[in-house]
Amino acid sequence: MKRTLFHILRIAVPIALGVWLVHYSYAQLDDRQREELFEAFRQADLRWLLAVLVLGWLSHVSRAWRWRYLLEPLGHRVGFWNSYHAVMAGYFMNMLLPRAGEASRAVTLYRSEQVPFERGFGSILAERAVDMVMLLGITGITLLLQYDKLDLFQARILAFRQGQEPGGPPSEWIHCGPWIAGAIVLALLAGSYFFWSRPALRARMMDAVRGFLAGVGSVFRIKDKAAFLLHTLLIWGLYVATFILAFNAIPTTNDIPLAGLLAGFIAGSVGIILVQGGIGVYPAFVALIVGMYMAPPEGGGLIRPDALAIGWLLWLVQTAMLIGLGGLSLLLAARDRKKNAP
Repeated sequence: MKRTLFHILRIAVPIALGVWLVHYSYAQLDDRQREELFEAFRQADLRWLLAVLVLGWLSHVSRAWRWRYLLEPLGHRVGFWNSYHAVMAGYFMNMLLPRAGEASRAVTLYRSEQVPFERGFGSILAERAVDMVMLLGITGITLLLQYDKLDLFQARILAFRQGQEPGGPPSEWIHCGPWIAGAIVLALLAGSYFFWSRPALRARMMDAVRGFLAGVGSVFRIKDKAAFLLHTLLIWGLYVATFILAFNAIPTTNDIPLAGLLAGFIAGSVGIILVQGGIGVYPAFVALIVGMYMAPPEGGGLIRPDALAIGWLLWLVQTAMLIGLGGLSLLLAARDRKKNAP
């Protein structure tokens, strides 16, 4: 019962936060700004959004191809379509269950290519580490381009936070911190004793750890390092390109400087990390940061309606693609598995 409740809360809390942010960002607009928001939606050029959809899909194609370079040192030559369906099915599952995408991706590949789960999962984590380096690199470049605006960023984020409902951990939680930490340490020690006192279970655990480490370490044993690097640059180049192209969809947002677009891209990426799928957070963060490079909104406030509209359009296009194509890949992977079953 407790485990079921935990899983429900793990899903419900991020979604509730995202829905609340949708309400909050909309409530900050006055009647005139709300009309401007819907007018921006009506003015959106769907051709640019189609280009965003295509480039976003190509980034996932490149990711599926790149994953094969990580699996090859592990002794698995994976077919492209099996890799692609596993990637897209993982994205689809991630939209439904927080942090379930990586495990689902590894399971899908195991069923289609018999790649052991722990090795597939380890290679996915290695891939995530490479992507984090790329995100930090883009963040560093962005900060260098607008070092003089860091104080303004901080002030704007602080103003946004002050406008939200006050909250925080109850004071009694803070006083109980040492007891909670002690309980966690005792639980870890008890769990360790339980596993190591049973030879069969210990052997299975060690096999899983070795497979996991082999998957993570595969990034250092890639044979075609140039191709892996090329796909990594292509993936992130496409990510940035989709973000920049979207701002051409609305006339009032097509003259934002590159520095502002990169800052908005980083803000949106942080929003996706904070809340599963980025619902509510992604559009609000994008509008909050990109709006700094535009004229202040008429009627006051922190968020320009047209910038908020672009944030929502970007989120909707990407989410619709992941649900549609990811669900299709999940069905195709299941069909192929049944077809190849003995």
